[in-house]
Amino acid sequence: MPRTVILGAAGFLGSHLCDRFIARGHEVIGVDNLVTGRPENLAHLEDEPRFTFLRHNVCERIEIDGPVDYVLNFASPASPIDYLKIPIPTLKVGALGTLNACGLALAKGARLLQASTSEVYGDPLEHPQKETYLGNVDPIGPRGCYDEGKRFGEALVMSYHRAHGLDTRICRIFNTSGPRMRLDDGRVVPTFVRQALSGEPLTVFGDGTQTRSFCYVDDLIDGIEALLMHPSQVEPVNLGNPDEHTILELAEIIQRLVGTQLPIEHRPLPEGDPKVRRPDITRAREVLGWAPKVPLEEGLERTIAWARTQLGTA
Repeated sequence: MPRTVILGAAGFLGSHLCDRFIARGHEVIGVDNLVTGRPENLAHLEDEPRFTFLRHNVCERIEIDGPVDYVLNFASPASPIDYLKIPIPTLKVGALGTLNACGLALAKGARLLQASTSEVYGDPLEHPQKETYLGNVDPIGPRGCYDEGKRFGEALVMSYHRAHGLDTRICRIFNTSGPRMRLDDGRVVPTFVRQALSGEPLTVFGDGTQTRSFCYVDDLIDGIEALLMHPSQVEPVNLGNPDEHTILELAEIIQRLVGTQLPIEHRPLPEGDPKVRRPDITRAREVLGWAPKVPLEEGLERTIAWARTQLGTA
């Protein structure tokens, strides 16, 4: 059976990827140091014979016994509330963690998929964002630790591909939500859901007219799998939902789905917060035959149902 190593396995996306590849018949080795990952995301795999968990910091050399067919590098904080608290570890995992992921894949003759992000585009001057857009990023701003770490990671992966012939894939992930997101991680969907279910005011940064595009996690995992298994797609691919909404619209939708009517509490817009975010997914459609299928409200309903179980309000 194929052997797949997933770095950042206890995180939101990493844990869903463990489930997906186990379901595909792979043996999965999940690696995480649990700085932002959660053991409960993997608790259901405790008795799964095809899953092994290795607690390890990927900024140190990664040793895996036996053959490896695929390496998926999802090891990084992904929430501003996390990477603003630990900027240096965030930069280190973007650099040293990616270096060690490349080294592992090269040593094993494995295919590497690098999880990048829409944040490589910064506060974009092009809208929607195509993979050819080079971005508008502030390397010395407070978000630079994440943005530049991911940009460096892409450069490193492409350098390994060109210099060593490493078989690589890069996905640029746009806003994604669903079960297993930490409800306190500061990103907008889990924050609004938690606040609405708890009867708290919904906190909106700025005037709420900034836009985001929200993809449901199952759709994203489909796209990641399609990219990983593509025989030759080396150039980066945007994965996300091009259905764009303002933050105020999102707040209204979540309140309606929860059945509440709570006040909106405006707070200052964080430095460097992008004004717009929407993927151009033409490349994903044409090369992978992929596009998201789950409508925003359906994905939010699933996320709200899961959040109720976490908050004890189900």
